[in-house]
Amino acid sequence: MNHTTSAAAPQRTAAPATGGGFSGFPRRSMLAVLVCWLLVVFDGYDLIVYGTVQGSLINNTGWGLTKATAGTIGSMAFVGMMIGAVFAGRMSDTWGRRRTIIGCAIVFSVFTIFCAFAPNAPVFGGLRLLAGIGLGGLVPSANALVAELVPEKWRSTIATLMMSGVPIGGSIAALVGIPLIPAFGWPVMFLVAVVALLVVIPLGIRYLPETLAPGPKGAAQGSTAKDAVGFGSLLRAPYLGTSLLFAIGTLVTLFAWYGLGTWLPNLMQLAGYNLGSALTFALALNLGAVAGSVLTAWAGTRFGPVPTAIAAAAVAAAALVVLVTGPPVAVVYLMLVLAGVGTHGTQCLIIAAVASHYPAHLRGTALGWALGVGRIGAVAAPQAGGLLLAAGLGVNSNFLAFAGAAAAAAVLLAAVGTKIKKSTAVGVSNV
Repeated sequence: MNHTTSAAAPQRTAAPATGGGFSGFPRRSMLAVLVCWLLVVFDGYDLIVYGTVQGSLINNTGWGLTKATAGTIGSMAFVGMMIGAVFAGRMSDTWGRRRTIIGCAIVFSVFTIFCAFAPNAPVFGGLRLLAGIGLGGLVPSANALVAELVPEKWRSTIATLMMSGVPIGGSIAALVGIPLIPAFGWPVMFLVAVVALLVVIPLGIRYLPETLAPGPKGAAQGSTAKDAVGFGSLLRAPYLGTSLLFAIGTLVTLFAWYGLGTWLPNLMQLAGYNLGSALTFALALNLGAVAGSVLTAWAGTRFGPVPTAIAAAAVAAAALVVLVTGPPVAVVYLMLVLAGVGTHGTQCLIIAAVASHYPAHLRGTALGWALGVGRIGAVAAPQAGGLLLAAGLGVNSNFLAFAGAAAAAAVLLAAVGTKIKKSTAVGVSNV
């Protein structure tokens, strides 16, 4: 399928330059993948940045935020991400990947910078919503582009490694937050988006190739071009059941991952740790996720993305349950590393599975659908965490909620694997 897409692209736009790569991977394609990865890093940075400044917003701004309202503010970016993921995935299949990626990156960068100058909580929440729209469109569009640039045998591995940018960005947020917030205050954390605006976006303009939707080629006979690249194709046979399971699996996985990313520093402070120690716990979670990206890329290639995702989700659920028992600090660090491996690894593998399961003309739409619906979990997680704390249920209620979501992801992905096996068996029997 990938060679068909690559052959079609030069007829529509300038193709990446060939030669200079390794194992047939063009050098210009490698640079484009690197730029997409750098943009994904900002997705991860944004995940953790609100968690790093949340205590400061509650205690130092005079905005009158409580834990519950802070959770609502935290959800605003994820509402925007949900909107951006759904529409940008569809747009990238019709208007082209490059235009969509660069447009989303500009929107995210500008409104994130504006967050540093927000005068009150409503304005801050609104700016986070608008920044989230741009940010949410980056991941499905970037993954769809990368899937078209790499050889098919590497697609699952590269899709998983691409998502390593999320925990790396989160690790950067945790690391820079430790010295910068006490020295300069919370606004400086949002000014980091200047790097995207002045450095990464110009690199994207230079190195990202433009691709347009390959059209209805390969779609079912009788389908119109509009249907071939629309959401309607995902929500009818033969994709309906798998599309729903992927979307709900993404929802519960992102509930666990974004819930931990948003609330972990604050949870550890409530458990008695100071800000510096709390941020090192967030760093452990994100470093585990980085390791998980590499580990699951290897395991996903060897054992398949869906079986590996089931195991990763189960590991995350078990690790979060252990945290409820109040283990020693060394065990807490280990469990957070495993939670990072499991939650983020599961999401990486879901993206890899979606990118491999759907044909090229539906890939961006399918990724946008899964991530867009999945962002409902990201929206709900900060809210749920704040409400559980406001209800007096304590820190452990959050860990149990996120553990339950990870366990649900394992069950849903097992159903995906069963459905794919059945559809494959039917396809073979019909040959």
